[in-house]
Amino acid sequence: MKNRNRFAVICLKNRCVAVFVVFVCKRNRIFASAFENDETMRDMIAFCGLDCEVCDAYIAKKNDDQALREKTARLWSELNHATILPSQINCDGCRVEGVKTVFCATMCQIRRCAMRHRVSTCGDCAEMENCPTVGALHANSPDARKNLLEK
Repeated sequence: MKNRNRFAVICLKNRCVAVFVVFVCKRNRIFASAFENDETMRDMIAFCGLDCEVCDAYIAKKNDDQALREKTARLWSELNHATILPSQINCDGCRVEGVKTVFCATMCQIRRCAMRHRVSTCGDCAEMENCPTVGALHANSPDARKNLLEK
């Protein structure tokens, strides 16, 4: 029995989520670790579908890259017509515990809406296809929508 894996599959809205339980065995620990990494990867997709792992604020924090923080602060300040400091360019990801950029933590309407509706991402919301807020983002970033649909 210690070498057996147990799987349960739960289907919600045509999406299957595999729930994986491993009994202690060295062989299975390697597989369990790979499974957890896949789950972490999905956690790095923001509520809107953007990939947090390619965001400069995430990369700067992960790599403790002060030069990237400074470059990003300058760019985001120009784009947003607001003062953004390098110390504000730190983020662990939209949907995971930890630090967020000021925008993501307090101003992002998409994140607020998804949290209010208690959905994992906008892809789980019945209103996504007609939502003007996330629709505007998806018009400029079709990969974000694609990330939600592939989930």
